[in-house]
Amino acid sequence: MAAAFDYIPYVAAGAGLCGLALAAYFYRLVTAESPGNERMVELMTAIQAGARAFLRREYRWVAGFVVAVAALMFALLDYGRPWGAITYVCGAVFSATAGFVGMDIATKANARTTHAAIDGAHRALPLAFRGGAVMGFTVAGLALFGISTCYLVFAVWMDVKDAFEIITAFALGGSSIALFSRVGGGIYTKAAD
Repeated sequence: MAAAFDYIPYVAAGAGLCGLALAAYFYRLVTAESPGNERMVELMTAIQAGARAFLRREYRWVAGFVVAVAALMFALLDYGRPWGAITYVCGAVFSATAGFVGMDIATKANARTTHAAIDGAHRALPLAFRGGAVMGFTVAGLALFGISTCYLVFAVWMDVKDAFEIITAFALGGSSIALFSRVGGGIYTKAAD
């Protein structure tokens, strides 16, 4: 029975890669659609520029937080030094990547969905779901791939319990970025309104 469980991390990593492939596929489907007339493209471009500028500034501030927490983890935690701090940073980078992809596809899908709605909900609704699927598959794919890869790397030369403790640092890094993005994104959208 133990041999059957040995394959689970490989299956999870493969599932993560499949999720990322699906995200790329849906991204291409969404961006292949027409963004609409000149005014729609103008609005989409302005929203993209504002969102990117906000995200860059937010990630600059959050990077300082991530570095500070990683330094504290390195200095204060006895287990997995320096790997806990490194996997924390990796989790933060994966989460920031997912946030950037989500912002990018959201701004692109908005104009395209609005343009598709001219023909009716039968065209707009699938397009909107595909745009959301990009973010969903990106988050799940990066999380599965990142966590299972960390496990595969650390379980080779560490006790499984220690490997799991280090993996929690990856999850904490992802959660840190997600928290700041959630709060900061909410503030940004309210300010944009």
